[in-house]
Amino acid sequence: MIEPGTSAWPPAPIPTERLVLRASEARDRAAFIELFASPDVGTYIGGAQPREELERAVPEVPGRRPGCFVVALDGRMIGMITFDPRGVERRGHVRPVAGEAELGYLFLREAWGHGYALEACTAALGWFADARPGEPVVLSTQTANGRAMRLAEKLGFTEVERFEEYGSDQWFGVRHSATRAG
Repeated sequence: MIEPGTSAWPPAPIPTERLVLRASEARDRAAFIELFASPDVGTYIGGAQPREELERAVPEVPGRRPGCFVVALDGRMIGMITFDPRGVERRGHVRPVAGEAELGYLFLREAWGHGYALEACTAALGWFADARPGEPVVLSTQTANGRAMRLAEKLGFTEVERFEEYGSDQWFGVRHSATRAG
């Protein structure tokens, strides 16, 4: 979610202690398909999508858009992080005009439990704070997703409200962005 004129996209790769956040490349296509076809990954996002449909629909370079980072470990995609505008029609906003940047992330099942999501999301939020100083970031997750709720807390999100959406109880939080000290 980067508006024209506010920041160059894609940014230079962002290294962390173990990972690199970067723009998508053609070599990431199989991992994108695996993410969206995985029943484990799909548990809290509406379920897995049929692999055959994904094979037909996923472009040669998937996720090549402003606000979408590939998370790579040793050069191989293990997940993705996105910043997208939260739709005005959805519940959960912290500004009267809505459209806040919403943090989203998905990681391959094999990457769970290693702290990669915390490491990558921390780096992405730092990048966002530099790119859009003072802008809030929101996050919504099912209350049944204990891992995501713990991660939101570790990332500094605070609860704003809970509501039902997509047939499930949702937790909605905000993290106020601040310019990082250089």
